[in-house]
Amino acid sequence: MPYFSKHLFFCCNQRGNGEACCNELGAQRLRDHAKARVKALGLNGPGKVRVNQAGCLDRCAEGPVLVIYPEEVWYTYVDQEDVDEIIDRHLVGGEVVERLRI
Repeated sequence: MPYFSKHLFFCCNQRGNGEACCNELGAQRLRDHAKARVKALGLNGPGKVRVNQAGCLDRCAEGPVLVIYPEEVWYTYVDQEDVDEIIDRHLVGGEVVERLRI
């Protein structure tokens, strides 16, 4: 059994040269929200879900982005409602959220 069944990696890269980056679009704040929501739903912990912060995931033009493993499903999102939908439908319901999929 894997230590975690799923990993959510949120790109939280911050570029210093003025280039577009996920963190400029609220990635850190929304990662923090996802982490708290996953915990509140009891989805976190060994054998369950882990929400991680990542450096650049090299999809800046599509950002902000997150990827869920082991499914390798890439998402973009705009706000807290999008992140909640990914949690509710993908993590809880097992359904890919096609409208947010990259």
